[in-house]
Amino acid sequence: DPRMARLLIVGGGQRGIALAEAMRDRGHVSRIVTDDQSCRQTIESAGAECWIGTPQRLGTVTAALEGVTIACWMLGAASGSPEEVEELHGSLLSAFLGKAIDTTVRGVLYESAGTVEPSLLRGGEEIARRLTERNAIPLRILDADPEQRELWMAQAQRAVSELLGEA
Repeated sequence: DPRMARLLIVGGGQRGIALAEAMRDRGHVSRIVTDDQSCRQTIESAGAECWIGTPQRLGTVTAALEGVTIACWMLGAASGSPEEVEELHGSLLSAFLGKAIDTTVRGVLYESAGTVEPSLLRGGEEIARRLTERNAIPLRILDADPEQRELWMAQAQRAVSELLGEA
C-alpha cells in the first residue's frame, strides 16, 4: 500500500509500543529499537518489528533507518549516567539526524518532555530544529508529559499524522 508508512521508534518503552499499536491500527508499520532481547515478543505482539540496537552505539540504530518514513527520537525518559543521557540529547541525536538526511525519512518526532533534565531536552530540541530546518525535513516536538498517557498518546498520534500529511 503506497499510503503505508514505516516509523522508527527509538526509545519510549511502553509508550513507544502503544504508539506502534496505534499506528498499526491505522495501516502503518513501526520498527522499535531495543537493546533488550527479552522485549522482542512484546514488541512483535504489538505488530511492530523488533530491532536490536542502542542509540549509544549509533551504528546499530542508523542501519534501522532503511525504508523509514518517520524517525521518532523518544528518549525524554532515558536513563543512564548524566554523560550518557547528555549524549543522547546532544552528540548522538545530532549524528543520528545527520545520518537520517540521506535516507527515506521525511519527518522527525522529538520527545522533549520526561524525566531527563529539562535543559538537556531543550538542547536536544534546538539540535533537532536546527538540523531538520537546514535539511528541509519536517519536525514535530512531543512535549506532553509522558506520565499523562492519554494526552501524550493523542499528541504523538497527531504529530505523526501531521508529518505524514494526514492531518
